[in-house]
Amino acid sequence: MKYYDDLRSYIDALDDMGDIMHVTREVDGDFEPSAITRRSYEIQSPAPLFHKVAGTEPGFRLFGAPAGLSSRADMPYARVAMSLGLAPGSSGPAIVEALSAARLQPGIPPVRVDSAAAPCQQNILRGDDATLDRFPIPFAHDKDGGRYANTWGTLIVKPPDGKWVNWSIARVMKVDGKRMVGLIVPSQHIGQIWAEWVKTGEPMPYALVQGPAPAISCVSGIPIPAHADEADYIGTLAGAPVSVVRAVSISLDVPATAEIVIEGHVSITRDCQEGPYGEYGGYLGEGSSAQPTFHVETITHRDDPIWPMSVTGRPTDESHTLWAMGLAADALTYLREANLPVTTTWIPEDSTVHWLLVVVPQNWRELLPGVSSEELSQRIGEVLFKTDAMVFIPKVYVVDDDFDPTNLREVVWVLSTRVHPVGRRVVFDNQRVIRLPQCYDEAEYVAGLGAKVVFDTLQSKRHLHASFAQGYPEEIRQRVLDNW
Repeated sequence: MKYYDDLRSYIDALDDMGDIMHVTREVDGDFEPSAITRRSYEIQSPAPLFHKVAGTEPGFRLFGAPAGLSSRADMPYARVAMSLGLAPGSSGPAIVEALSAARLQPGIPPVRVDSAAAPCQQNILRGDDATLDRFPIPFAHDKDGGRYANTWGTLIVKPPDGKWVNWSIARVMKVDGKRMVGLIVPSQHIGQIWAEWVKTGEPMPYALVQGPAPAISCVSGIPIPAHADEADYIGTLAGAPVSVVRAVSISLDVPATAEIVIEGHVSITRDCQEGPYGEYGGYLGEGSSAQPTFHVETITHRDDPIWPMSVTGRPTDESHTLWAMGLAADALTYLREANLPVTTTWIPEDSTVHWLLVVVPQNWRELLPGVSSEELSQRIGEVLFKTDAMVFIPKVYVVDDDFDPTNLREVVWVLSTRVHPVGRRVVFDNQRVIRLPQCYDEAEYVAGLGAKVVFDTLQSKRHLHASFAQGYPEEIRQRVLDNW
């Protein structure tokens, strides 16, 4: 296992295993990089690294699909695993376990270094020179409201009292060279911090970091408890503190090895239209909303910087790999804290984060004597639907552990044969919903409330599978394999 403390060493490692596609011809600055990246997800090709983007300075590069599925069929989750410092062959459930386990360990706070030791400040742009127009920011999708300056970068903010620091990913659209507009959701941590600045009447300082250590991007996109610093959690994953440096113009620390850092302040009113944007559910966006303006004041960057991007849409992109694993780890942590027997939790990437599988062990009835499968499903729903992360997930399936939840073919087989047509489900009405899941009607979106469901698919008696593994004596199976 190896922790990559900057984006470049991670890209080199992917290149060594044949998982980088070098695009050396010039691509346009509008749609071509995104179209190539989107196709790379859909055919599971190596991640594209664009060396020449029209309209930007020589040496400025774009990097697509940083945590999509690997082109290596023998290690599909390698990009996520390597980003987090895990072995490239790690399974999905192993990654979920690692993310959950790190939440239970003491955090390792970051260490501040001098600016001379911070590659992110090799170049400092102020005033009119600090413009987004210098950088290769393409349109992600044809129907988007603008060029999205943040799809895989980390936003850093802290409340006025400075008691905690939040590192997160939120979509941010470029308005012009000096302005962006970002989606600030009140229930999310960045929204809670922004609301505190609104109360003071002062604009919120922010840093938008592009291309930090891959683990920083990953952890910025997954849920951890409020008032816990992502930097400390990343230190736990890495086994060493994250190196940070004081930003040039604001009182925030930023990752020292980042490619690009944009500094400025966020307005305290929703004064600019953001969207639409093609989201993780797999549909092009429609409509826009008023959101706060991110004013660009200072930009620092490494020599020949690399701007990473995630082009969300139909499976499978970073929303369906890293983010889904983070949500699954959040669910696993809360269920185990409630002393419920859970083997693992998993969100199949092809469900576009609309399904959560809760896998329970064969002996769960011994661990919970007298509890029926319906009662277990009820308890699971009561725990999960109180958590913030479950606002994204409308359907939970409680399943036995006699199949591989990461194998979509097996998932479809289990759900199609074990979900009752009308019964064996626990419905939770009036649950908090947001517009990102695609399954509710307009009245539910307006109210912010809708139904969620836990499907009880647990077998009262385990049935043997009509399969090679379970349908034949061991000596016959071995003879077949020996002579295959």
